[in-house]
Amino acid sequence: MKIFETKLELLSYISSIRERNTIGFTPTMGSLHNGHLHLIEKSKKTCDITICSIFVNPTQFNNDDDLANYPRTLETDLQKLRKINCDVVYTPIISDLYEKGEKAKEFDFGTLANTMEGKFRPGHFNGMATIVEKFFRIINPNKAFFGQKDLQQLQIVKALVKQIGSGTEIVCIPTIREEGGLAKSSRNKLLSEKLKKEASLIYQSLQYCIKEQSRGVDSLKKNIEKQFDKHSNFELEYIDFVALEDMVTITDWKGKNKNAICIAAYIDGVRLIDNIIL
Repeated sequence: MKIFETKLELLSYISSIRERNTIGFTPTMGSLHNGHLHLIEKSKKTCDITICSIFVNPTQFNNDDDLANYPRTLETDLQKLRKINCDVVYTPIISDLYEKGEKAKEFDFGTLANTMEGKFRPGHFNGMATIVEKFFRIINPNKAFFGQKDLQQLQIVKALVKQIGSGTEIVCIPTIREEGGLAKSSRNKLLSEKLKKEASLIYQSLQYCIKEQSRGVDSLKKNIEKQFDKHSNFELEYIDFVALEDMVTITDWKGKNKNAICIAAYIDGVRLIDNIIL
């Protein structure tokens, strides 16, 4: 496994292998779990060379404490990547990617970025898109792999690719879950086993929507909100029923696989998100 700390080293390597190899790319902020590793394994199955980046991106945090407290476990992450034979890891410092004082670019993703995460985490998507564009311009991967758990992010990355004229194919990989259905997340490490079990309410709520889809959007939403109200450890930030294409809130179902149900909630102060496509 090759490890590069600067974009110049990485660019030199890529230029030496690009002509005869396809490149798959997975961007991460480290603190790797099985969900991340699954993305990399998928890349290895379809691409000749797989690159994983580990970089805690400062411009996508709207809270300095969140940025400071974000888990940084580089040595453990590298061990995990070696075990699954990741080809290349890019581990830059901030100054390798950002000029001094550089801020996030201002993008216009329209309705994709206005609701849910865009509403509750202002500036997050501009920061995320800024770093993804930088990575894509450096690596120019044939394919980039993203998990469905961050569905709104996934849709915005697809829009970004069109905006910047990139030829990279964005590959969506279904959410990897823990035994009780809780979506794999770096934040799960902050939960006790008891809280993890309780947090499965998020997954159960999404499954309820699948089974009871005929009840309609309004009824499903009200019933789920009532369930969260019964759990004192939980604070429901949002549950939104949206059109997959534009992330706009819906009151009636669109066609099959054109709807998404997205939930964000705090359990004992830990923020979790999840979704399903219907």
